Amino acid sequence: MPNQTSVTIDAARPARLPAKPMQPIVDPADWTGEELERNPHWRIDLTDTEIAEIDAAVAGIRDRGLDIKDITLADFPLPTLDVRLARLKDQVIDGLGIGLLRGIPVHRYDIAESAAAYWGIGLRVGRPVSQNKNGHLLGHVYDLTGSSRADPSSRAYNTSAYLNYHSDSCDVVGLLCLRPAKQGGLSSVASSVAIYNEMLRRRPDLVAELTKPWYRDRRNEIPPGKDPWFELPVFCFAEGYFSCSWHNYYIRATQRFDALPRFTPAQIEALEMMDILAEELKHETDFRPGDIQFLHNHVVVHSRTEYQDWPEEDRKRHLLRLWLATPGGRPLTDAILERYVGLKPGQRPAGIIVENMEFKTPLDPE
Repeated sequence: MPNQTSVTIDAARPARLPAKPMQPIVDPADWTGEELERNPHWRIDLTDTEIAEIDAAVAGIRDRGLDIKDITLADFPLPTLDVRLARLKDQVIDGLGIGLLRGIPVHRYDIAESAAAYWGIGLRVGRPVSQNKNGHLLGHVYDLTGSSRADPSSRAYNTSAYLNYHSDSCDVVGLLCLRPAKQGGLSSVASSVAIYNEMLRRRPDLVAELTKPWYRDRRNEIPPGKDPWFELPVFCFAEGYFSCSWHNYYIRATQRFDALPRFTPAQIEALEMMDILAEELKHETDFRPGDIQFLHNHVVVHSRTEYQDWPEEDRKRHLLRLWLATPGGRPLTDAILERYVGLKPGQRPAGIIVENMEFKTPLDPE
């Protein structure tokens, strides 16, 4: 379990204090976009020595012919970089909730080499878990369908559409940029701790609404014996820790089910207020090739602007994605058990699991 007083953003800001419902939260992950921009402690620019270490580890994987999902920490030694990666992990899990690693040489790696580098670095943060009903441990953020999200089975990361602010079904999400879009596709992040605190200041009645259970659409990724929806509060508290589970689009999508109640005016206002505050408090990043961004889903929400892609296939926007479970992460409410198959109290979110699943690490979008 994280240390309740282990991390400070700077000398002027207090460390984490036990969180309680309907009270202001004191947490290092409470920041505005302007504050994050001024803070250098979540960004790492790789040195030539560190890049050489990554090159050597990638060459070792290539020479041995290892499948991506079979790579272990021992297979991917980074003796110098490990010191800074440990600090970055601490910042993501127990600090600001965000980390950026800049300078992976994807311009001279093929897709298998880029995936190996990303996987080996990602293992320093957590254990990869399934991202969809196809069992993908390595995901591809790539436009396969255009800007439409009308299909209830579609996943937004396979479109070029605007993505609402959301958190993913894992402890940490990682994104490696291989190629940016021709135009648009900016990454926006906002502290859900800051959103909660500001909403509590302005509209405590809406905070109360968001601490109640909300139905979520499973997007046809339905575990055996489960409904096509599940319930989970947006704002959660467990053992003195705050966490946020947010996906406006998937919450609103439950209105397609006749068996579920219609939203009340207060619920609609709460949904709108979440996104309004996220926009007010956001920090935007224009991904560069070779950037890896790690986000702690329990304290940070993220979004993406709509984008226009290049017509050539080999220039299209392409990010690799990892969903990571982090042993020793912050305690979570038992209400999350309904989201995950076979999860026991105290275990980490296990991604998306359906019947007869086989784990894969595809090297092409599918």
